[in-house]
Amino acid sequence: MKVNLPVHKGEVLDVTIMDLTYQGMGVAKVDNYPIFIENALPEEKITVKVTKTTKNFAFGEVEKINQVSPHRVNPKGRVYRQTGIAPLQHLEYSEQLKFKQHQVAELFAKVHMDDVEVLPTIGMDNPTQYRNKAQVPVRQVQGQLTTGFYKKNSHQLMPIEDYYIQDPEIDKAIVVVRDILRKYHEAAYDEFHHSGTIRTIMVRRGYYSHEMMVVIVTRTKHLPMADVVTEEIQAALPEVVSVIQNVNSKKTNVILGPVNNVLAGKSTIDDQLLGLTFAISAQSFYQVNPQQTEKLYQLAIDRAGLTGNETVIDAYSGIGTISLTMARHAKQVYGVEIVPAAIDNARQNADKNGITNAKFVLDSAEKAMAKWQADGIKPDVIVVDPPRKGLDADFIKSAGEMAPKRVVYISCNPSTLVRDVQRFAEYGYQISAPVQPVDQFPQTPHIESVTVLERKG
Repeated sequence: MKVNLPVHKGEVLDVTIMDLTYQGMGVAKVDNYPIFIENALPEEKITVKVTKTTKNFAFGEVEKINQVSPHRVNPKGRVYRQTGIAPLQHLEYSEQLKFKQHQVAELFAKVHMDDVEVLPTIGMDNPTQYRNKAQVPVRQVQGQLTTGFYKKNSHQLMPIEDYYIQDPEIDKAIVVVRDILRKYHEAAYDEFHHSGTIRTIMVRRGYYSHEMMVVIVTRTKHLPMADVVTEEIQAALPEVVSVIQNVNSKKTNVILGPVNNVLAGKSTIDDQLLGLTFAISAQSFYQVNPQQTEKLYQLAIDRAGLTGNETVIDAYSGIGTISLTMARHAKQVYGVEIVPAAIDNARQNADKNGITNAKFVLDSAEKAMAKWQADGIKPDVIVVDPPRKGLDADFIKSAGEMAPKRVVYISCNPSTLVRDVQRFAEYGYQISAPVQPVDQFPQTPHIESVTVLERKG
């Protein structure tokens, strides 16, 4: 059955942009049929060329902006949009913060929770150069080993030296490492033939410590000239305290493999967060925006209402960042994490900071909760900082049955947050304070937030 669409591929139209999607694309409508358009902002009148149609919506690209939004700023470079590094860079920063607040409020309103108050997003003074970690693909471009980023929805590497949202010292380090690899004629990975050696360069840098880790991800177990490459990296970059070869021999788009060989220095770098010191390994999950993370975690601690007498469960504890920052304000903290290396890091980090009232177990959050419940552990507060997919229904059931006074939910995806808040309501939990968005990822549509749920009756 052929559907008659109001627009067709290749058609050029004049439209007005009404709104932004959660991905930061402009939305125009023709006979109620949405067209999603990159690099277009609300209130703009544009000439658009339709690039793709589906039954329910189309995609288009801007041919010409006929009336410019007062909130448009000159983007730093097209390459950041084409690679998806900074999809919101053309929108004034104060408006990016409003966009994020609006996104969260709108998702609650959609499920008839219009009474949920969402506060203005907490932003940054300098919303660029914030990332403390880079994972940059390495490919052969025009006959030489090159670092950059993929053009969106493609496998075409676009050479980049300044990544705009990364710590500039990390950008410099990537270029230094790239040039050393070129000098010794290391072979870049070829994903089509699954050949070549160097797949990715990863760099981490401590925001306070300035300790730097360089990870060279190889397809092969052997890294040719490893000794001289390592020596030259250390000589050129005095901040480097860790050089690691990570082996990823699989044909996959997962970045890191299971094997780490320390080529020089130590296996971790240290950095500080809210006055505590954390050891961070190549595989560790550690928030990429250290300045905003301190605001985010301090907010979670404040909202948890700790007096020093509480038992706290941290359900996605990673290397212990939230558990250990909360342990200073609680009687006992239990952390659970499914990644073995992260649990080792968390235990090391507790020792490093002399914290004795935090206990870490290796398990899935769902299973650990059920066991703790069976052991009669009664938490006063449960803190969750789940991945984008949100919380498992079994986890919410266990949490609800444990009946803590408060649940502090740190979310990186407002749509799963709203779904989970509704599920918690079945166990008598309601939002007890305004939701607070925090801009962890300026220039991108990603939104973090802190929500507090309290048990009623």
